[in-house]
Amino acid sequence: MSIPRFTADAGVGEVAAAVAAHGVAIVERLVPPRVCDQLEAELAPHLEATAHGGDDFVGRHTRRTGALLAKAPSSVDLVAHPLVLDVATAVLWPKASSIQLHLTQAISIGPGETPQQLHRDQWCFDFFPFPDDVQIELSTIWALSDFTEGNGATRVVPDSHIDADPASFGPDDTEAAEMPRGSVVLYTGRTVHGGGANTTDSWRTGVNIDYVLGFLRQEENQYLSVPPEVARTLPEHVQRLMGYQMGAYALGYVDDLRDPIEVLRDDAVGAAAAPSFDPRR
Repeated sequence: MSIPRFTADAGVGEVAAAVAAHGVAIVERLVPPRVCDQLEAELAPHLEATAHGGDDFVGRHTRRTGALLAKAPSSVDLVAHPLVLDVATAVLWPKASSIQLHLTQAISIGPGETPQQLHRDQWCFDFFPFPDDVQIELSTIWALSDFTEGNGATRVVPDSHIDADPASFGPDDTEAAEMPRGSVVLYTGRTVHGGGANTTDSWRTGVNIDYVLGFLRQEENQYLSVPPEVARTLPEHVQRLMGYQMGAYALGYVDDLRDPIEVLRDDAVGAAAAPSFDPRR
């Protein structure tokens, strides 16, 4: 099975159906070059200051820069992209009444990098064995460079989200998520994948943004990664997506039952109104 591919005008339903059925889909050229240009410019000094990884999994020739909402303002265009948020809401189960931002990370794979170990992203939850039919996480990688098999395009095993034994897959089962700049590959937290080897003489840069059900802990702590003074400048729907909303009834309130969005925005002290579960509100 090849990775399903769509153009930028694809509907949420068809992309979500492909991700649910096969664990992965690519939407080509979903953002224009100007967005990539701006984001690359903002990220450049931070990537340059980031050390290479210290082990084979994170990549000894790879730079990983997090806290993107604090470092690269235009990352909002990717973090809160309507198509991606709608696909996440449709794919995550049980019914995703609340989703939140799980992590943001620029990943730049340099020449000489070796293939990353195949894995599932949801293993961050201490390898907890969620039921096979539960999708708790949607991961995305946006291409800021053209992704090719030679420069380290993410390798994905289609349909692996429905197999209970990820150890049964090897390199020959993977497909390179080759895609032009401005495209995005979406895959579930159960989908087996790994970074590719870079056999070229240039860097491959992508932006990894993941989403998770609102009642689970985030992989990247947004409250410390993005200082409150910066978070207050972001649109409210992004603040809610970061976690400044209730994850479920009575989950995540502040002191006297206040909604965290009220506290962040310095609203009046008092009991919160019933929280909205729409992260784009």
